[in-house]
Amino acid sequence: MKKFAFVFAFLFFLTGIFAQSKPDALVLYRNGNYADAIKICEQEIAANPKNIDSYCVLCWSLVRNRQYAEGEVRATEARKVAPRDVRLMEILAEAKYYQGKNNEALEMFRTYIANAPSNAARIGNAYYYMGEIYIRQGKYQHADISMTMSVYTEPLVDVWWTRCGYAREMAGSYASALDAYNKALELKASNADAARGKERVTARLR
Repeated sequence: MKKFAFVFAFLFFLTGIFAQSKPDALVLYRNGNYADAIKICEQEIAANPKNIDSYCVLCWSLVRNRQYAEGEVRATEARKVAPRDVRLMEILAEAKYYQGKNNEALEMFRTYIANAPSNAARIGNAYYYMGEIYIRQGKYQHADISMTMSVYTEPLVDVWWTRCGYAREMAGSYASALDAYNKALELKASNADAARGKERVTARLR
């Protein structure tokens, strides 16, 4: 009995050692080591094609590594397994966004927002990307609404306030654009785009 207990304990110890030595794809992703994270995720998916967590980290890493087309393909593939996973909805929308597939990206971002909880990690990003798409399309009032939602959700991102100011400026709402540019400069005084935007709308308001 003692011998069996010893063998069991030894095997448990070895399992712990192997688990610690195996690279964690999510940690690699968070550290910006996207290429290695992709490799690990591919191995995990090959071993278990229904491992949605691995698919998510894979797709995040592909998009951050600027492999947008492949990110779209793999996210679409993963959604066949887990169509209601909001993480896949959001990263698929980003992959489409970066490829200029504006209408498809908008639809997927809307789907993400409709299905994700209000405190989901990427809600602010989704509104920001939607705002950028509307700016691309010249729909500045729509862009204002989306950018306003993005900064309401995450009020400490100076770049988002700058783009919110730009959308408002292009929509002709100069006073509210000035407010947004001022907020961006409060967060980061060296924000050159916000400073130039403030100069433009201040001249308009004179």
